[in-house]
Amino acid sequence: MIIMNNTQIVISILLLTLGTMLTRFLPFAVFRENKEAPKFVQYLGKALPAAIFSMLVVYCLKNVQLFSGSHGLPEIIAIAVTAGLHLWKRQILLSIAGGTVVYMILVQMIF
Repeated sequence: MIIMNNTQIVISILLLTLGTMLTRFLPFAVFRENKEAPKFVQYLGKALPAAIFSMLVVYCLKNVQLFSGSHGLPEIIAIAVTAGLHLWKRQILLSIAGGTVVYMILVQMIF
């Protein structure tokens, strides 16, 4: 176990803050409003959200046991609710929150 003194903690917080600010502000400095972003940046802006969401789904389902326990039913139901909400409202936060709430209710109260 690594124990940090107060100076190391403050330096770590400052570096983390700087790193976070840099990643948030750098795109606005590099890609000016009056100039069109390069094609690969536009492509990444369209492709990455779906890729990251897909990766999250795979990560969440990696330990589901289809042949024991609840047989993956809470996960399947929650995914269906998430997809249904997204197709209905097209609001990503509503979709994720709705699916999460349904999943938690299922695993805490039903399965």
